[in-house]
Amino acid sequence: MKQILVFVLIFNLTLLQAMSKKQSVDNVDDWEYNATTVSRDTSRNMPTLGMGTIKSMSAPVAMPSPMLRAKKIGLAVGGAKDTNNFLANIENGYLPKLESITYEGQFYNHYFDTGLDRKECKELFCPSYSSAKRKNPFVDEEEYFLSVGLNSGIKEGDFKRKKLNLVVVVDISGSMNSKFNSYYYDKLGNRVENDEVTEETKMTIANKSIVAMLSHLKDDDRVGVVLFDHNAYRAKPLNLVGKTDKEAIRDHILALKARGGTNWSAGYKEGLKLFDEVETNSEYENRIIFLTDAMPNRGELSKNKLFGMAKNATKKGIHTTFIGVGVDFNNDLVEYVSKTKGANYFSVHSSKEFSKLLDKEFDYMVTPLVYDLELKLSNSIYTIEAVYGSPDAKMATGEIMRVNTLFPSHNNGEATKGGIILVKLKKHPQMAHTEDFTLDVSYTDVNGKHYSNSQKVKFKNKDVYYDNTGIRKAILISDYVTVMKNWLIDSRAECNDVVSWANQQPIEIQKRCMLYPPLHPEYPSISTWERRSCKLKVSSGYKKFFYIFKKIYMKEMNALNDESLKKELNIINKLLNQTREAPKLKGFVDDWRYRK
Repeated sequence: MKQILVFVLIFNLTLLQAMSKKQSVDNVDDWEYNATTVSRDTSRNMPTLGMGTIKSMSAPVAMPSPMLRAKKIGLAVGGAKDTNNFLANIENGYLPKLESITYEGQFYNHYFDTGLDRKECKELFCPSYSSAKRKNPFVDEEEYFLSVGLNSGIKEGDFKRKKLNLVVVVDISGSMNSKFNSYYYDKLGNRVENDEVTEETKMTIANKSIVAMLSHLKDDDRVGVVLFDHNAYRAKPLNLVGKTDKEAIRDHILALKARGGTNWSAGYKEGLKLFDEVETNSEYENRIIFLTDAMPNRGELSKNKLFGMAKNATKKGIHTTFIGVGVDFNNDLVEYVSKTKGANYFSVHSSKEFSKLLDKEFDYMVTPLVYDLELKLSNSIYTIEAVYGSPDAKMATGEIMRVNTLFPSHNNGEATKGGIILVKLKKHPQMAHTEDFTLDVSYTDVNGKHYSNSQKVKFKNKDVYYDNTGIRKAILISDYVTVMKNWLIDSRAECNDVVSWANQQPIEIQKRCMLYPPLHPEYPSISTWERRSCKLKVSSGYKKFFYIFKKIYMKEMNALNDESLKKELNIINKLLNQTREAPKLKGFVDDWRYRK
């Protein structure tokens, strides 16, 4: 009996060893990173893994139910896909940077009724229009709004992303070794103390986030990895996932350590070179995911350098997703890159929350669907005054609105996540407002095919109205973002930014904080990308304003009966509870002039 047991044990061990050897032959650990070896421009002969069709070993995909099959996806603009950096700074006692909160990022935190009977949409993109008119509670002016609903006729059950050629470019510079909830460059100045303690560094969170991201790849995708500090290193060539030893690559990534300076261009350039080693075609989406704390301190102080590289890459069909890690993530620099065709960016608030996001949205974040969206307003009565909810809003001029990219977005059957762009119109004086006007839309799909359509829109002959809850909610959230942006512009003027406002007279807060930020007369310029922190403070004037704004916000929130709007209300309350500790500075006055 013992001999039989021994034989069975030996047989099982032999079988396991044989299976292990077979797996090691089929799945290759192609990790190349050596911290002492710098990548060079000369090409190297690399082993080519099989490119034939392979059976996917990914988790099986459940067939959608009839109800799910009938539900259609929505669309949302590229650019910022969250405002996590804004929230993280406030929670950790820091004054956020101006571009940490954007209209499109805040919209993507919410679902919107787009004003369309979704059964009518059978095209890739079906714009729907809603109108509203209100009296601005702060400046007592009549305002006209138009929302553009971003709808698609693609059924959720039919949506399938392309195969991916994915290159992950990872920042391993010394700043990535700092804690997530502190500013790396505070050690060069006055450190802001924080009561919240975390043991995780930005590098640790980045490593975990990359592993979570790679778990969503399929066996017929290709993945490569590039690392950079003051130099660039090819860590993994662009090879098939199905032929890769996934566990070994996972362990290599989790073992990455931060070191050295920062050279964005070197990392991005090395990432682009990996695409030269594979044959790309229309079956593949080519994308670089660039993960960094965005704190360049060597060779990359000019934003145009990286921006130009990313923009040129789109001409070759290579798009970019930026992922920022840490409270000191430099949104201002990435904001330029996010305006590039096919680009978007996310902020990692925690590796756990980012993993949850990927579970729901990975396929959406790497799949642009609509390019070069253009809206023309044909009439003699209205011009476009402002655009809320697109990273290309500054491109809006008088009669034209442009959006570089639309990505797929979740629809819950009634509303779409981030599925709206809000346009503020200016009516010419002494003109009737009941006349119809035409909206002409044109766009291209990912294959370059051109589409267009026209619709007539008319404002109602009422003093105040909203076509639906979607446009009313968008107006309220836009008010919130506008207030926060103008507060940041004023507040950072007392911190470490360089401000050219010496000869300007004080302006009433209650009027200027409702201005569209590009029109704000006191706009700071940034002297360096290596950001030190500013302590979170709220002036007495802004506290008074936030108190008034809170009352108006709550009235609208109750009218909309929308619990999701409590997220913004919580921030307002937190700012109202801040104490003013800054010393009185010469030349600064309490310019509060609000009169009921």
